[in-house]
Amino acid sequence: MSHAAILALALLLDAVFGEPRWLWSRLPHPAVLMGRAVQWFDSKFNRGEARLLAGGLSVAVLLLASGIFGWVLTSLPLGWLIETLLVAFLIAQKSLVQHVRAVAADLRLSLGDARLAVAKIVGRDSRDLDGPGIARAAIESAAENLSDGVIAPVFWYLIGGLPGLLIYKMTNTADSMIGYRNARYEAFGKPAARLDDLLNWVPARLTAALIALARYRPGIARIIWRDAPLHRSPNAGWPEAAMAVSLDVALSGPRAYGGSMQTFPWVNGAGSHAAGAGDIDGAASILWRVWGMLLAIVLLIMVA
Repeated sequence: MSHAAILALALLLDAVFGEPRWLWSRLPHPAVLMGRAVQWFDSKFNRGEARLLAGGLSVAVLLLASGIFGWVLTSLPLGWLIETLLVAFLIAQKSLVQHVRAVAADLRLSLGDARLAVAKIVGRDSRDLDGPGIARAAIESAAENLSDGVIAPVFWYLIGGLPGLLIYKMTNTADSMIGYRNARYEAFGKPAARLDDLLNWVPARLTAALIALARYRPGIARIIWRDAPLHRSPNAGWPEAAMAVSLDVALSGPRAYGGSMQTFPWVNGAGSHAAGAGDIDGAASILWRVWGMLLAIVLLIMVA
């Protein structure tokens, strides 16, 4: 089977089944295994004076192992079936929508429930978030995770097959675990963080374009181009700006991390600052529209 055919089937499998609890309650998810590998290298080599070199070599070994493992799997009997299932497991469309919609549902019940729900998908302090703050956090998470949890895996699978997908997912996992600017990870995690920025550069901008097409508003391209660079991340600002304009809400802005309030500029600051559950539902709807366009593109590639 071609990569496009496998990918189309994987997209459909994920959309229907998502993350089956009965399976992952018995077996470790592939992303969990990647996390354990990163954690092992962190515990063994994140020490001493040459942490930058240690971090670079650790990432290199992890990515080489990921690529080889992907190549071996595709060489097995029924390799196409294994590949299809693994690709479906590593695309997070349905689970992303479920987590985002759960925040909207809980926000309609109580702030306490909504704070607990949004804390599962964002890294900022959620204890004191008000309703609009919770909604913004959920919408931002939807936009950013659409890019690195759906579009980027699809992009790198089409480029490099299963090895390419596994290399991307290992990089993204490493960045999420050690790519922090703090005393422990500033040096050791820098190679993973910079490589993750590089691998997400094109997918982030593709995601912005797809979001803009999913719910077009006049002038959306100009505002995305203007506001995306305001984001602290070189990539996350693009899908976030596109989602903000599509929903006509202001995103980013001040938020707290580790008990410390940080001031970030608003993205689409002219949009509504009173985002609510309905806007979260709107973001979830855009996620499915983008998924539909993505599937259509993959099918066109398959028959071309």
